[in-house]
Amino acid sequence: MAGLALSSVRKRFGSVEVIHDVNLTVADGEFVVFVGQSGCGKSTLLRIIAGLEDTSSGTVRIGDEDVTDKEPADRGVAMVFQSYALYPHMTVSRNLSFGLRMNGVDKAEVDEKVSTIARMLQLDTLMDRKPRQLSGGQRQRVAIGRALVRSPRLFLFDEPLSNLDAELRVQMRVEIARLHEELGITTIYVTHDQVEAMTLADRIMVLNKGRVEQIGRPLDLYDEPANLFVAGFIGSPRMNFLPAKVINADSERIDLRLPNDRDVAKTLKGPRPKVGEVMTAGIRPEHLVRSAVDDADLVMTVDYAEHLGSDSLVYGIAEDGTRIIFQARNSRDARSKERIGLAMPDESLLLFDGQGKRVS
Repeated sequence: MAGLALSSVRKRFGSVEVIHDVNLTVADGEFVVFVGQSGCGKSTLLRIIAGLEDTSSGTVRIGDEDVTDKEPADRGVAMVFQSYALYPHMTVSRNLSFGLRMNGVDKAEVDEKVSTIARMLQLDTLMDRKPRQLSGGQRQRVAIGRALVRSPRLFLFDEPLSNLDAELRVQMRVEIARLHEELGITTIYVTHDQVEAMTLADRIMVLNKGRVEQIGRPLDLYDEPANLFVAGFIGSPRMNFLPAKVINADSERIDLRLPNDRDVAKTLKGPRPKVGEVMTAGIRPEHLVRSAVDDADLVMTVDYAEHLGSDSLVYGIAEDGTRIIFQARNSRDARSKERIGLAMPDESLLLFDGQGKRVS
């Protein structure tokens, strides 16, 4: 096993730069998730690590070895793709052992490795079946097993759960987390699903249009997003954003006016803005609190509500036209067209400047 280091990695297709100066150090045994919207470059970056794409500049190191110019087979990595890519004419046993057999590994060693991995992934009763006789979750476990038998230094996942239904995705998340805990293989995992990222990662790297927006532990990104993009992407349902007009500011404190003439004071962590400047205040749906309309910090008209059992997600529009999501616990009484009041605790409000950078 080994760590990973990306230094000033860039990738261009013709004149279009799709990966911009990415720097990342992954410790031996760490589980790091690349997350972002479709087209942000996360799969391209994974393919660069695997050796399936060349870098335009920069270096890739696995352990103490510079592998930037090495072939994929010489990097000691194993990759699991979104498509299972199993050999349809081979049994589970033959699929698991194929790579080892092609590399001339002794038959006794092949049998031992395949048997161990099959038991670990609960495939030992399925060894004589072919892929068409397996469920989606079983096929994905075979794909993972085929990678594991190679004893890789680095394990790469490219959106491996996208083809599974919701229940199977949850089950496979648990399986992947258990495997990582048990084996300790350094893992890079690509997904557009921030729930997968939050539940699996030791650290998350958030990508946007080929640029790194923020790297950190899941709850650090959730509690302390560096900018509007991260604040809106990390967390489900997404953060609410409200216009906030500066009414007074000094070097340490800023006074803001929110919709419904709600005034709030925040400690400033950036350059002092001008009076009259419009900034953005963010608050997560679960931090809003139901209150009487006459005393509310924010009044919204309900569009519809999703009742999920213990929680309800209430969607509506504030009086200034801003769309709001309110997460109500143990409440099922929100009705369409109803006006409801919401309180916004000062400590739960985050503040972003005109460029989207977090300032408080």
